[in-house]
Amino acid sequence: MDNSSPGSARTWGTPPALLAVLVIGGVVLLVAAALTRGDTAGQLLIGLAALCALGLAAVGARRRPQLTLTDDALHIKGIRGVRRYTRGDVDTVRLVPYPRLGRRVPMIEMDLREPDASERLVILGRWDLGTDPRTVFDELDAAGWVPEGFSSR
Repeated sequence: MDNSSPGSARTWGTPPALLAVLVIGGVVLLVAAALTRGDTAGQLLIGLAALCALGLAAVGARRRPQLTLTDDALHIKGIRGVRRYTRGDVDTVRLVPYPRLGRRVPMIEMDLREPDASERLVILGRWDLGTDPRTVFDELDAAGWVPEGFSSR
């Protein structure tokens, strides 16, 4: 997360170190697949795992920073580019606990309106933000981006 000075943009995204670990793991898996002899199925599975790790790293790098907060807009970056939302485009911002691996983890849910009047649901977790979603939710609330009635956890 980057919070350089008051009034400047605040950004959240997947930490570059985690993306680097994915790239290193993908390369190691590719080497392992190339060195595997006599087990074609194993070689294929290791190669697929390598491609998945490298693909996940590429998508994570493309989407950095995932969320940018400025004084007048929220910018959410996806694979196809950045979308800008004003306060009027934000219907709800909630902190929702989702069940994951036997425990409940917080995620930020945003209901947004697109320029063509369609609706968009954006769900951001720790991987997307690089920090605890509760911290980001508190910053969004303090900046006035959480509509009335949704500020309590």
